[in-house]
Amino acid sequence: MTVPPQDPRGVRPDQPHRSARPSADGGPVQGAPAGPPRGGQQGPPQQPQQPQPGPPPQPAPPQPQGPQNRIIDTSSGRDDGLDKCPTCGGTDITYSLTAKALVCAYCRHEWNEVNAEEAFGLNTSIADLHGHTLASGTADVREDLTMMTLKCQGCGAEVVINVNQELQARCHWCRQTLSVNSQIPNGSVPDAVLPFQLTREEAIAQISAFADKRKAFAQGRFKSEFVPENVMGVYIPYLVVDGSMHAQLGGRGEVTTRQYTVRTGSGKNTRSETYYDADVYSVQRAFDLLVDDLTVESAQRFDARDNSHATNNILNAVQPYDTENAVAYNSNYLKNFTSERRDLNVRDVDDEVEEKFLSIARAKATPTIGRYDRGVRWEQEGVAVRGTRWVSVNVPVWLYSYADSAVGDGLVHYIAVNGRNGNTMGSVPVSHPKIFAVSCFAGSIAAVVGAVVGFGWFFAG
Repeated sequence: MTVPPQDPRGVRPDQPHRSARPSADGGPVQGAPAGPPRGGQQGPPQQPQQPQPGPPPQPAPPQPQGPQNRIIDTSSGRDDGLDKCPTCGGTDITYSLTAKALVCAYCRHEWNEVNAEEAFGLNTSIADLHGHTLASGTADVREDLTMMTLKCQGCGAEVVINVNQELQARCHWCRQTLSVNSQIPNGSVPDAVLPFQLTREEAIAQISAFADKRKAFAQGRFKSEFVPENVMGVYIPYLVVDGSMHAQLGGRGEVTTRQYTVRTGSGKNTRSETYYDADVYSVQRAFDLLVDDLTVESAQRFDARDNSHATNNILNAVQPYDTENAVAYNSNYLKNFTSERRDLNVRDVDDEVEEKFLSIARAKATPTIGRYDRGVRWEQEGVAVRGTRWVSVNVPVWLYSYADSAVGDGLVHYIAVNGRNGNTMGSVPVSHPKIFAVSCFAGSIAAVVGAVVGFGWFFAG
């Protein structure tokens, strides 16, 4: 996405620039060379001046190149290693789904991290955005950074962990929990976390209810092997985008002026055709648009465009997420859950985000074209993005997976439950013979009913 240059006079990108007009007293146009004095009088000839030696010319100052990227530091500021309870200093901390808070295993103190938007100033006006504002957790992913050494502040031992697989480890000497607190640029550490609200038991009930409604056409193997207790809590990485832009749409709209029916042929060959007369109008719409908390997947494994091996497109169906309630990152929120690593950068999803911006613009224009009863066909459309703000957030999903071994390499079917509001969507492997049998049965019933009605009309006539 490109950010349009800002005109110093405040002219919007979609408005033509107008040159300065002559002044009221007939003076020269701004920027034109000055002519002789008015009245035809010629001034006295001036002698050419001899150049005087002076200091060498100074290089011109660099010209501004437009809005630059702004980075917001969302790191916790804590050192890697011991992540302590604020009350007793213990390191055995877990997230309790019952208390909806972090709980210290020693003193039972409960707390949550601060709201990320308020803590890092991410709730400022979207209309004031210019250029790209990036939270530090959205930095480009480095694939070469996989191993990290944590130093235990308790006993001094050094523990090596694979940060692609885990962000916590226990010291093998003093058994204290060590955490990765710095934003390592491998996509594992986001800016914020949206904690789970739905318990595991509630997720199991949602998944069971979803599958029960679809077991009539499900494969027999799926019915016998379905174990909803195998559900797992997963944190899925998303990039959350705010945008300020100007949208322009142009096309043609039609308004019906007359509707009439024409009959052609005769006897058994008679047929009727309906015609419409319509006025065609040129339709133009231009407006400013502010988009708040647009979410886009940032892990290739769950890319909805590639579902040849897994029904990963169901993750989009369990949205929305209340990302405005996300809290500052703390690795203890991820304990006892699995988490996916972000492997897509901002530039990788930029085109997808711009297309979503355009879709939102079309939807916003829809209420203004109601008078065109035959619809509007947009022929020119675009958005000029003035500014964006990007934040990486891990969102909670309860995920059940089932590998269909009867399909080639094994199509993986997912049933997902939004870990915040309980929205559920998924897929189950269906039995094609069952569907064919039901279709044949329904067709036979329709044929019998049609025959009975036809004979009834025949004998009645």
